[in-house]
Amino acid sequence: MKIAVPYENGAVFAHFGHAAQFKLYTVESGMILHTEVTSTEGSGHSAVVGFLQRNGVDTVICGNIGGGAQSAVIGAGMRLYCGIAGDADKAVLALLAGKLVSDPAALQGSHCGHGEGHHCGGHCH
Repeated sequence: MKIAVPYENGAVFAHFGHAAQFKLYTVESGMILHTEVTSTEGSGHSAVVGFLQRNGVDTVICGNIGGGAQSAVIGAGMRLYCGIAGDADKAVLALLAGKLVSDPAALQGSHCGHGEGHHCGGHCH
């Protein structure tokens, strides 16, 4: 498994498409084997999703993410956990422990681009 988190100063960066860096986590058998902080090589969801694909990412943990970016991540076959804030390493450890859940408030309205009352039930984890 390869997990990507938009990253700034140890924390999950608040906006997926504007992240200058991602922290990449290589995981096997529930253990983090390697981490790396790397530049996204561009901005906007198309550039970022292409960057993630080239790096073999299959899971994304992020804060806010627009509808277009959400669709691009899901369309690329990646699992998406959005509405996450705080320490990036702790978020990944929560995911590995089966305790990371997308924030329902961040999956509504302007946060996900699907409109008021939509909960992204099948899109986000």
